[in-house]
Amino acid sequence: MNFNKLFTLQKQLDDRIVQEHNLEGEDLFENKLLALKVEVGELANETRCFKYWSKKAPSPKETVLEEYVDGIHFILSLGLELGYTEGVIPTQSDERLTAVQAFHDVYRAIDRVANEKEEGAYQNLIECYLVLGDRIGLSLNEIDQAYLKKNEVNHNRQDHGY
Repeated sequence: MNFNKLFTLQKQLDDRIVQEHNLEGEDLFENKLLALKVEVGELANETRCFKYWSKKAPSPKETVLEEYVDGIHFILSLGLELGYTEGVIPTQSDERLTAVQAFHDVYRAIDRVANEKEEGAYQNLIECYLVLGDRIGLSLNEIDQAYLKKNEVNHNRQDHGY
């Protein structure tokens, strides 16, 4: 994943939204944290990994991938808010880590960013989210390509008064 490119694209989208919605000078950090938590919840719902009571299959991979990259948008946006725009190279995660455990790790990482607002906490969030992507069967290349596609969709939505 080319984090420099992704941060640049996210900044363009964020700047556009701020300008077009008259949000100059607004502190959007808490909104972005909550938006990320909601997106992670939507992702969990699409994977159905926690629904031990159900035999229904997860949503199609394309749907899961789209929900996942919605989270990437808010993670990048939080990094821009905090001034941390360096990506990480994901380390190999423990293969015994389940998707449910990875979701919990992401939520803990979000709360850590909220409380500490430090670069180490932010880098941990990126790592946890990339591990989650791996646990739910997404490759870095798929994530990168899906982000680019969804970024275009988000600009198109702004063009049409979303």
